[in-house]
Amino acid sequence: MSLLYRTILRPALFLQDSEKAHRRLISSLSVTSRSRFLMSLTGNLYGSPELPVKLFGLDFPNPLGIAAGIDKNGEAVPAWQSIGFGFSEIGGVTLHDQLGNPRPRMFRATAEKALVNRMGFNNIGAELIHDKLSDWKERGLWPGAPVGINLGKSKITSLEDAPKDYAGSMEILWNHADFFVINVSSPNTIGLRELQQSRRLDSILELCQTINLKCSEKNGKRPKSLLVKIAPELDDYQLKEILELIPKHNLQGIVATNTTTKRPDTNNSRCKAVYDQEGGLSGLPLKDTSTEVIRKIYRMTGGKIPIIGVGGIFNDEDAWEKITAGASLIQLYTGLVFEGPSIARSIMTGLKKRVKEAGFETITEAVGINA
Repeated sequence: MSLLYRTILRPALFLQDSEKAHRRLISSLSVTSRSRFLMSLTGNLYGSPELPVKLFGLDFPNPLGIAAGIDKNGEAVPAWQSIGFGFSEIGGVTLHDQLGNPRPRMFRATAEKALVNRMGFNNIGAELIHDKLSDWKERGLWPGAPVGINLGKSKITSLEDAPKDYAGSMEILWNHADFFVINVSSPNTIGLRELQQSRRLDSILELCQTINLKCSEKNGKRPKSLLVKIAPELDDYQLKEILELIPKHNLQGIVATNTTTKRPDTNNSRCKAVYDQEGGLSGLPLKDTSTEVIRKIYRMTGGKIPIIGVGGIFNDEDAWEKITAGASLIQLYTGLVFEGPSIARSIMTGLKKRVKEAGFETITEAVGINA
């Protein structure tokens, strides 16, 4: 199936504008999500072998998830597990609906398996996403795999009011998330990365955890796991400051990393034209950088803080590299664009083989062995 996608379907899709092709994918998966027959069919075609992970008090069928940015509005929540993913992270969701940045805003560097995007948190807003997620549950189509929600800051909200913005979205969506990710590292909202500064992030996390406990008590359930997503460009001092906030605010983990504003050297003129665009770079050129950030976090924390690793995963070798560097879970985005819907099955089949060859009983035993 992967060969069919790469040789026939992908060239046809890549004739379209990147964002239009993305919308076509989400629309197709949205239709699939509404039909138990179609989900069963896709499960037979693309379902992954199980390689369970228990983390954050949640049971993950396998450690590979869909990263934030693919399913911004929760339009295909039921379908991700049917095509082999062990969890999904929807969003980024903002408190207020917003159109995002002007188009075009997504670009492919095909020869180097990379994307540049400056989407700008385009989404329908927390209230309407709440309604959409409620509808999946009412239809009895909610997946068995965990669903995370990535929270961003609304463009119209000042940096000073950012804590209320994040916490407001969390309160609206609390009942639908298995875990939340505080996104302060997207390069596509002006000033957002300033929220990675310790004093600003401290305020956001404090108010979000206050709301988390309030919702927990109101609903008679345990608080939701809260993670923070960081940029790959942080220096050691900045990273240390963020890591110190994790025990202070009882965070459950860290997502490493978001897209990068840096660009690789290239002799390919088409790729250079893409790299000249403003926005965040994802895909193969980000792979080594994100892995090194994962390794650094694992070493700095003694492996005590769970890491979700994301950036440049295209095959089981890439996935194994992230896990052995210290990631307990992994995510992909660009890999799905270039490799197609069979990517999860391919990666998980390879990871299961690697676990067996290493003499491990579980994939968790491999976490950090090469850190």
